[in-house]
Amino acid sequence: MPFPLSTDLYQLTMAQAYLRSGKGSDRGVFHLFFRRLPFGGGYALAAGLGTVLELLADYHFSEADLAYLGSLRGNDAQPLFSNEFLAALRTLELDVEIAAAPEGSLVFANEPLLRVTGSLWHAQLLETALLNIVGFQTLVATKASRIVQAARGGQVLEFGTRRAHGDAALAASRASYIGGCNATSHVLAGQRYGIPVRGTHAHSWVMAFDSELEAFDAYLAAAPNNAVLLVDTYDTLNGVRNAIKAGEKLRDRGLHLQAIRLDSGDLAWLSIEARKLLDAAGFTDTQIMASNDLDEYLIESLVQQGAAISAWGVGTKLVTAYDEPALGAVYKLAMIQCDGAGYPFVPRIKLSEQAAKLSNPGIQQVRRFSTGDRLVADVIYDEAQGDDSAHWLVDPLDPTRQRVLGSHHTHEDLLIPVWRNGQILHESSDLLQIRSFAQRQLARLDPTVRRLLNPHEYPVGLSRELYAERLRLVHEARNIPRASSKELL
Repeated sequence: MPFPLSTDLYQLTMAQAYLRSGKGSDRGVFHLFFRRLPFGGGYALAAGLGTVLELLADYHFSEADLAYLGSLRGNDAQPLFSNEFLAALRTLELDVEIAAAPEGSLVFANEPLLRVTGSLWHAQLLETALLNIVGFQTLVATKASRIVQAARGGQVLEFGTRRAHGDAALAASRASYIGGCNATSHVLAGQRYGIPVRGTHAHSWVMAFDSELEAFDAYLAAAPNNAVLLVDTYDTLNGVRNAIKAGEKLRDRGLHLQAIRLDSGDLAWLSIEARKLLDAAGFTDTQIMASNDLDEYLIESLVQQGAAISAWGVGTKLVTAYDEPALGAVYKLAMIQCDGAGYPFVPRIKLSEQAAKLSNPGIQQVRRFSTGDRLVADVIYDEAQGDDSAHWLVDPLDPTRQRVLGSHHTHEDLLIPVWRNGQILHESSDLLQIRSFAQRQLARLDPTVRRLLNPHEYPVGLSRELYAERLRLVHEARNIPRASSKELL
């Protein structure tokens, strides 16, 4: 994506206003999070950090960028941006530190995926890009994970490039692989990220010949090492018979009919009948691949029906996150340090008439507790208050629900430093390693939380001290008499 002008205008107008209002030396702490788990699921998979770091490493405003910004006019026909502000952008070196959940980590509602600390106006400039990258890739990686889970060990191939929203196709391929897909049809994603690429042929290939069998023979002659035949152009089961005839000629040459692909009709029944035909002809190791607007629910149903399908080509409903096409990620200020370093950070909170939209203050960290290799609960705590508070979990929407996490639990903190002083502190792993890490994390999650429908809720809450601080700020903002921490709890 183009960078850094791939942003909302108000990020730039606010940045200029910070400087003009004398807040150029103020520092802030922002957190990127989402409020509700997508797809009615029990978890999400963090993705997009590698793309963020790649773009931050080359963050600068070109002369063409500055010329365009200089051409913009306000409602009085005067320049929207001053020469002083454009000069500040020309020499900008990002003064921010970023801590983040590693890609492939399990993440849950209201937990920070990224924490950005530093110059207030610099952090503001990054908001739109961070939300765009992390929000979208996390959403698609989560969808891919659900689809892979439904396939129960069958291969899942991401076939969504043609249906993706423009340039989002590349990010979707990347995120799908993190989520567990085995390969992609997107050749650029294969080149860029090392994702295995797979493909067959289209109906147009078959239609270009006088007969289906002629088309199959010609294709296998041209591509004997990519022997996957699409059999439903005219009549599916007759297409399977023609694939067998073409496959026999291929077999006579010492080669192998790798798979047939079904793209329409009753996939459960057709796959079972196709399997019978293939096995009877001795093609017991020829796979049956299915496509046709698949998602996790349809795949799960087909598996339960005993469909003889071992590979799934999933496109539209994966790369567009069809049933919930936005994560709803937000980026909120939680602390501010006025007049620069050396002054104390002051907590900030966003109020709302909706309890779910009330933000959390503090320099937030997520402490993840486990017993053996099973994840137990997450506590969001304020590093400024010390980590002793992180062993007591409070549900912010129902503070009567509290839980003590004791010494019999092991724990780890989720956010790790990834960027400081223009340098990457934690090199992103290659996608295969990230994908493997995600699979290991999912295996630590209770199966009841992983299930596709009506999952059990994984416990996530605030530390007692952070909850008390949040409630104190609410009371203060609404002019409610101040209470002690004990009274608040």
